[in-house]
Amino acid sequence: MYIKKILLTIALLGIVAVGIFSYVIYNTIFSPNTQFESDEASVYVASDTNYKELLKQIQPLVKDINDFDQVAKRKGYATNLKSGRFILKQGMNNNEIINTLRSKNEPVSVIFNNQERIEDLAGRVAQQIEADSISLLNSMKDEVFLKKNDFNLENALSMYIPNQYELYWNTSAEAFRERMLKEYHRFWTESRLQQAKKSNLTPQEVSVVASIVQKETAKVDERKRVAGVYMNRYLNGWKLDADPTVIYAIKKENKDFDTVIKRVLYKDLEIESPYNTYKYKELPPGPIAMPDISSINAVLNFEKHDYYYFVANPENPGYHMFAKTLRQHNNNRQAYVRWINKMGINR
Repeated sequence: MYIKKILLTIALLGIVAVGIFSYVIYNTIFSPNTQFESDEASVYVASDTNYKELLKQIQPLVKDINDFDQVAKRKGYATNLKSGRFILKQGMNNNEIINTLRSKNEPVSVIFNNQERIEDLAGRVAQQIEADSISLLNSMKDEVFLKKNDFNLENALSMYIPNQYELYWNTSAEAFRERMLKEYHRFWTESRLQQAKKSNLTPQEVSVVASIVQKETAKVDERKRVAGVYMNRYLNGWKLDADPTVIYAIKKENKDFDTVIKRVLYKDLEIESPYNTYKYKELPPGPIAMPDISSINAVLNFEKHDYYYFVANPENPGYHMFAKTLRQHNNNRQAYVRWINKMGINR
């Protein structure tokens, strides 16, 4: 009888121990373990992150890092990290946190526009995905890739159509470049290609003219008219005589793209550069900036008119005065020169 009591006691203690153990395990795995106040928190896990670094990154977001550590090791996550962007939601337990980190890589929105050079684009994109600017730039300037896809170092920027794209944060430089090539071909539909062909332009040349149009006017509603001026000149064998190309040539020559040039001087028109459209009839070898889609479409659908000249309109800032003849243009230009002198803009 006494032995039975002992055995019963041991059995009861065992049940209690198992219960306590199960309760602890259940709490460790399934009790809420977040401590951020917002509804969610993003975790960016780099491709070369090790488990110790991950724990440091996660620690501010969880109540008990030791419980997280135990569950991570038990589920095999500690030795099988996944890179990417992961969204933790308030109130998640360790099991949910680890399942999220293991299999729910969330995309990010990558946005770029108005980049003046391929170097600027690489820097802009590097702020939004894991790949750094150097790896992105090397990938973008890969001459084997460029030649294979009918680009070169001068016009490589035209391959990147400014927009908002959904990509995974851990996208590599090469994968980003390949995605942008697909987007380029998606943008250049048969309809757009035919429009370019009617104007004797390739898609890359459209981007060159569009970049000039964009630099000439920030007013989207004026871009088709400005594009019409340049296409009138181009299709009639004139030089484009575009001030923005001279400004670009000066910056390129001086290797200083941070310089602000508000006024082109007569001496500037003599700079020796294939980008100087005051000296050469040929289009510049590449875009002088990244044109918006609105500027590209403005060139493809340029306004049909008889204007060959234009100059900034002092009475309507941001817009221009257009002229059909050189005499009309000179009158407009004199008004502009008087205004720019009055404003004290010498450079």
